[in-house]
Amino acid sequence: MTPLLGRNASAAVTLTLSVLAMSFADAMVKLVSSDLTIWQVFAARSVFAAACLAALLYATKDAPLLRVSYWIVLRSALLIFTWLAFYASLPLLDLAIAATAVYTNPIWTTVLSALFLGERVTRTQWLGVALGFVGVAVILRPGADGFSMAIFLPLMAAFTYSLAMVLTRNKCRSENPVSLALNLHVAFLLTGVIGSVAFLLIDVGDALRSEYPFLFEHWRSMDLTDWALMGFLGVLSAGFFLGVARAYQTGAPQMMATVDYSYVVFAALWGLILFTEIPTVETWVGMALVVAAGLISSGVLIRSAQRVTPPKG
Repeated sequence: MTPLLGRNASAAVTLTLSVLAMSFADAMVKLVSSDLTIWQVFAARSVFAAACLAALLYATKDAPLLRVSYWIVLRSALLIFTWLAFYASLPLLDLAIAATAVYTNPIWTTVLSALFLGERVTRTQWLGVALGFVGVAVILRPGADGFSMAIFLPLMAAFTYSLAMVLTRNKCRSENPVSLALNLHVAFLLTGVIGSVAFLLIDVGDALRSEYPFLFEHWRSMDLTDWALMGFLGVLSAGFFLGVARAYQTGAPQMMATVDYSYVVFAALWGLILFTEIPTVETWVGMALVVAAGLISSGVLIRSAQRVTPPKG
């Protein structure tokens, strides 16, 4: 085995395990969405993730623990909205459908890179963009009985994630990736605390709170099992980020972009195992089209950035 082939194989294994772990973590968030609020998940999970990342930065002394700038704050805000929209969709959608919708982000990034960074987009990549929207339309089936407006939540998440990635490449390229992750998790922690306090003080009404408890319910009591799960998710989040960063640093980007889409398959698997969600034929077809479109559109990502993580926390 040549050194290059060995590095690619090692990076592919690392990325596959990382994506598997995060798809499981997202399934766990969906599982606890009936017992905890999204603000609790943000705050509790990020306590552990931030601690892991801070310890790593302190041990390696690669960068200051926290470095605040306008662009870092804007990036964190975009990513917080990304996960807020994605997680808010989980109680309302099958995990496989939400995952497929959020993985339209390479399609959005292709368009945004052309508009804001002036990057050349080939006709093949525009074909990928069109194919992706066809795939989404197949999954959505507008006008069908099973259509849910909730699908626009992960689509918005994909769009804001793409904005954050364009910003990262253009304004945060020289930042230490672990430091960026720590800044993000500190922002998650603050958002979780602020959201919890806000919905404790603001009366949104019993009807809205009972219909969408994951968003509007008050902070719920957490036992040792809940805290242990949040700790596990926090460690997974920190480990996933580092695994993805390492994979994109050492492996061929084209191969990594392909492996990255295993998240959609894993999400469908966890949806089947944990929630007995069986995708329809139309959903499988739409998922295949979106994945194919993302792989075609990722040509812009491959040329422009060697180290970009997927939309997971």
